[in-house]
Amino acid sequence: MGRAKITVVGAGNVGATAAQRLAEKNCYDVALVDIVEGVPQGKALDLTQAGPICGYDGRVIGSNGYEETAGSSVAVITSGIPRKPGMSRDELLATNAKIVTGVVKELVKRSPNIVLVMVTNPLDVMTYVAHKVSGLPKQRVMGMAGVLDSARFRSFIAEALNVSAVDVQAMVLGGHGDTMVPLLKHTTVKGRPITECLPKEKLDALVKRTRDGGAEIVNHLKTGSAFYAPSASAVDMVEAILKDQKRVLPCAARCDGEYGINGLFVGVPVTLGRGGVEKVLEYDLTPEERSALTKSADAVKELCALVDRLSAA
Repeated sequence: MGRAKITVVGAGNVGATAAQRLAEKNCYDVALVDIVEGVPQGKALDLTQAGPICGYDGRVIGSNGYEETAGSSVAVITSGIPRKPGMSRDELLATNAKIVTGVVKELVKRSPNIVLVMVTNPLDVMTYVAHKVSGLPKQRVMGMAGVLDSARFRSFIAEALNVSAVDVQAMVLGGHGDTMVPLLKHTTVKGRPITECLPKEKLDALVKRTRDGGAEIVNHLKTGSAFYAPSASAVDMVEAILKDQKRVLPCAARCDGEYGINGLFVGVPVTLGRGGVEKVLEYDLTPEERSALTKSADAVKELCALVDRLSAA
């Protein structure tokens, strides 16, 4: 058995940092693909030259085409355009759906057994598009949002309580953004329920800050958006799959009846292992959480219907 090959599509901040994190695991070969000439090649060369210092020797290859991706076990797809000033949501949706469609077809043609981890926004809808055009079983297509949202929530809680973030466990479901649903009953600090550690108004403020987590970073950076935590989240998912860890992580996965949701990709707790999404786990939700998750799914459903109309037009 040689090293597993992982393709990262998009050599911007999220993609390049994901490639770096994967290379530093020293157990994968990485193919970095981007349409901009020279960028993936330059970054791949730079990453290769860091190998002797950081102690890794996997291959990192940059390319503008897809030949180098053949035989990939997993692809992390970050390609797409960010929303520009004056651009409507429909335009963003149509453009990114077209990009994702092209990328997925190229990947699956060369790696029929691939698992797709989507990072392109709007996340839940792009995961839906990727599944539809890939022809892959639903287990092998998922979106990265819940791991990132949970990490943000955990870091804010750790800061508020002055504890190690590693001792905070949290689970955030639903769509990525305004409709995310943090499960407070399943949020613990060293095993204690978070509701015993923080008063309700403080918790509500942390939930709100988590919802706006991406925007808060964008406001600081002025140009560009978060990439350290998003890339770490995608790599966490890749590792759970390739190392068959059977970890329970919140991911955008297709629900067919679970939580009363049908045919949509929404953030839910799943078991990640060698087969991809091996199981969607149904947690006991409070009536408020259930209604928030339904609302989140309805928002995703609207966008999926819109993207279907746009691609048919």
